[in-house]
Amino acid sequence: MHFKKTSRRQFVKESGALIVSFTFSGRLISAFGQSEASDGGEPEATSLDSWIAVGQDGTITVFTSKVDLGTGVVTALSQILADELDVPFNKIKMVTGDTATTIDQAATVASRTLERGGPQLRQAAAAARQQLFKLASVRLEAPVEKLTVTNGVVSVIDDPSRQVSYGDLIGGRRFNLKITATGTGYALKVAPELKAKDPKDYKIVGTSVPRIDLPPKFTGEFTYTQDVRIPGMLHGRVVRPAVVSSKPLDVDESSLAQIPGVVKVVKQGNFVGVVASTEWAAIQAARKLKVTWSTPVTKLPAGREEVYSQLKDMKSFREQVAVNRGDLDSAFAQANKTVQSTYRWPFQLHGMLAPSCAVADVSDSKATIWAGTQGLFFTRKGVADLLALPEKGVRVIYRECSGCYGRLEFDDAPEDAALMSRAVGKPVRVQWTREDEHGWESKGPAQLLTVRAAIDAQGKVTAWDYQDRSFPWTEGLGNPLLAARQIGFPSINDGNQNGSSPIRAGGEIYNFDNQRIVAVGIPLSQPDPMPLRTSPLRAPGEPARCFASESHIDDIASYLGVDPVQFRLRHLTDKRTVEALLAAAKKTAWQTRPSPAPPSTGSKATGRGVAVANRDNAIIIAVAEVEVDKTSGHVAVTRVTMAHDRGLIVNPNGLQNQIEGNVIQGVSRTLMEEVLFDESGIRSLDWASYPIIKFKEIPDIDIVLINQPEMPALGAGEAGIIPVPAAIANAIFDAVGVRLREIPFTPQRVLSAFSAETSAAQPA
Repeated sequence: MHFKKTSRRQFVKESGALIVSFTFSGRLISAFGQSEASDGGEPEATSLDSWIAVGQDGTITVFTSKVDLGTGVVTALSQILADELDVPFNKIKMVTGDTATTIDQAATVASRTLERGGPQLRQAAAAARQQLFKLASVRLEAPVEKLTVTNGVVSVIDDPSRQVSYGDLIGGRRFNLKITATGTGYALKVAPELKAKDPKDYKIVGTSVPRIDLPPKFTGEFTYTQDVRIPGMLHGRVVRPAVVSSKPLDVDESSLAQIPGVVKVVKQGNFVGVVASTEWAAIQAARKLKVTWSTPVTKLPAGREEVYSQLKDMKSFREQVAVNRGDLDSAFAQANKTVQSTYRWPFQLHGMLAPSCAVADVSDSKATIWAGTQGLFFTRKGVADLLALPEKGVRVIYRECSGCYGRLEFDDAPEDAALMSRAVGKPVRVQWTREDEHGWESKGPAQLLTVRAAIDAQGKVTAWDYQDRSFPWTEGLGNPLLAARQIGFPSINDGNQNGSSPIRAGGEIYNFDNQRIVAVGIPLSQPDPMPLRTSPLRAPGEPARCFASESHIDDIASYLGVDPVQFRLRHLTDKRTVEALLAAAKKTAWQTRPSPAPPSTGSKATGRGVAVANRDNAIIIAVAEVEVDKTSGHVAVTRVTMAHDRGLIVNPNGLQNQIEGNVIQGVSRTLMEEVLFDESGIRSLDWASYPIIKFKEIPDIDIVLINQPEMPALGAGEAGIIPVPAAIANAIFDAVGVRLREIPFTPQRVLSAFSAETSAAQPA
């Protein structure tokens, strides 16, 4: 599929809707009465025309920098807008992910699009609705309070024959209306003084409208980032060393003499790439280019044991206290029993099924980027800094990649493509290989978690001391991405905490009198540049924290001989959490008894486990059912039941899609995913060395949706994964009485746990 550069005027002509005044090159040629844009030529949050346009046919075009990462969120946003404007769902047209046409609403991350972006668009729609009613009042000669609207047609309540459509009122013309807009990014508030529609009046929100992105995906017509083609485009590949700190001592360009189609070898700092006329020529050139790399000064840790030793022993550079109440020392001193354990979580891949890709078209004064980036304006700034261009000279256009889970919040490929495009003066498409993606993507950080609980003589938990020690995210917060780092951009800070503020899933949901929960950031031991890049991975930090806290809760319940569900209910005070836990237990026909289950005969044992999580005022309960082969150590997750309370449900089917995806990936990350490496580099470079779940291994999934229409709509792209590892760990313990404290639960690790348990049971 080919893309052409389209001016806003041309876009208006072709779409039948009128767009906010803006041209990528700066000045505007007036179209349909548009006036010139403000200084800089960028959309303004205070202009209603920057958010919404009405076409002559009544189509409503909505502009948002929020993008659909494959979650169906654009469908849900369309439902919100259709409801607020009282138009049919199919009359909503979303223009998403283009820095030239949309307001910066911050990156599409943290499952915050419905929670934060949804209200922004709803309020813009409320402002548009109010203005349309004012125009209709004049046209129909009736007071606003005497008007109603159905399917985009405004009529007089007492005389329905007097009516006018949105298209007839303003189609093809600007609103020319200033609205209130305060704050920026996530904190942006749009027309906050206007009262939007009461949730009880929603007609489209709350229904399972079919996702608008799926039909073209089913037919193969959908344009992913990897499918973008523009006229005159060349193909690029980056040539990479084993680790980021190696430098090219010699580049032998003569090694490519026999490969037809090679256009240029691009060298800048430590960055080496090849550009060719065809993709196959670029692939061959990248493979055959002879580069002598320096022996790196910095090395990766020797393996997992060294990683966990670093996490345990190294001094922290940052501490974040989530909860600190009561007197822990006194509570532990008076405890009848202290239960303490350590849990380990590995580096894991985002595992995008299609590797990173971007297309860049760079000239002396401007650049256009097509990419799957989750943070359009972050990418724009990164490319602008890299090329020494003003930010407004860089345009980033979103094209969906294939499942990024946080990987593309800090998207490397656009900078690769930009460097190569500038070097050859033509558009360049850069496609990473599978080996590139696995080896060079920024990983989800490893974590070491310790939990200590005090229990009194009555079986009450009197103290909870929880610590999460993890490596930080090295990407973002002003730190350069891969290409920028290779050409000499310095890191400016030690990275961000692994997880958001406040730190969650460490047991804070329970009502313990004395409680301390702290997250500790541990710098990677090597000097800058850090040899192992890290960044947010779906629900960053929280699956590991929940794994530790909920496993520990189960251990305490087992020590006391109490059913796991009943034990949790003793220490929960939040009404919604209690209701969700009871709903999940009911769905699974939970049998009240302590864990582990009575020993089974034969080679296989079954068990069930529960885990509770909360995230951003959301409640998620998982119940896992497993079958453990005691001979081979293989664990099969046969069923996962999820109770989900995420506030107002916009699209029930879409929410179910998200929960199912979270469960599937959660099972995969729990049972098999771990990045393998040694001092010389990453060893998990393909799907054989980094296996992920197969279709035949996917469990049955039961879902209980709990709607809270009086609450805001909260996202579901991440929350569902949080309790899955803990529920599986607890189910394994229930089945065989062995506690696994290190992810993933590979057959070898399960057998080792059996062996350790057997050895511990032997008489001295």
